[in-house]
Amino acid sequence: MPRITVPAPEKILFTAEIPVTIGDINYGGHLANDAVLRLCHETRVRWLAANGWSELDAGGAGLIMADAAVRYHAQVRHGDGLAVEMGAADIGRGGFNLLYRIVRVSDGLKIAEVQTGMACFDYAAQKVCRLPETLKTALEAV
Repeated sequence: MPRITVPAPEKILFTAEIPVTIGDINYGGHLANDAVLRLCHETRVRWLAANGWSELDAGGAGLIMADAAVRYHAQVRHGDGLAVEMGAADIGRGGFNLLYRIVRVSDGLKIAEVQTGMACFDYAAQKVCRLPETLKTALEAV
């Protein structure tokens, strides 16, 4: 079976260290699929907050996730500390991709690579909108 490829971030915009809680664990005793996207969401929200923004106003536009892809490399257990590194790619007129590399802090083992396609969104008008220049500048930093 061919596996999807998810590019690793070339430049790291932000890193969040996040512990794995019991709510992140599935019946198999390891990190649940949905928890991986929550970890990425938490990292994205922390990066936005560090820039004085939120998902409802990221430099003049809201953000909405259009798609996501995950490639798993190793299991994670309750109590493991993770570093979620985030970078950006494919910055366009109305959106961009965020790329995440998740590694276990204790040994540096790569756990997963994730890509989320983010669209700029006007929540008041309920439609996509242009990427604000301030957000574009922040995504291209580093």
